[in-house]
Amino acid sequence: MQNKESFIVNRLKSVGYAFKGMLILIKTESSIKIQVFIAIIVTVAGFVFGISKTEWMIQIGMIGLVMSIEGINTAIEYLADFVHPQHHEKIGLIKDIAAGAVFIASIIAVIVGGFIYLPKFL
Repeated sequence: MQNKESFIVNRLKSVGYAFKGMLILIKTESSIKIQVFIAIIVTVAGFVFGISKTEWMIQIGMIGLVMSIEGINTAIEYLADFVHPQHHEKIGLIKDIAAGAVFIASIIAVIVGGFIYLPKFL
């Protein structure tokens, strides 16, 4: 029984650490702040335009995708800077690739947003 309780306590601690990480990301990273602002705007737009359940799921999925990849990008940048604080060509390449992943997700999110909202404007 104690193993089960220990497992539950450890899972709760893990959720707490993840929540703390999310708050740190939102409080300290300007790019995430911009993404949160955009997420709020498209959420309001979803209510204004009465998007369907499927569109809500896709929109929420895209918001989660972009913000999650931004979090991974930020973690990679912190790790790279910790491992090699001075400018290094390979570290720069790693950071550029991680930023590129965020850019790809963002472009796809904009395209998906276009599919959801352009017909409502036209």
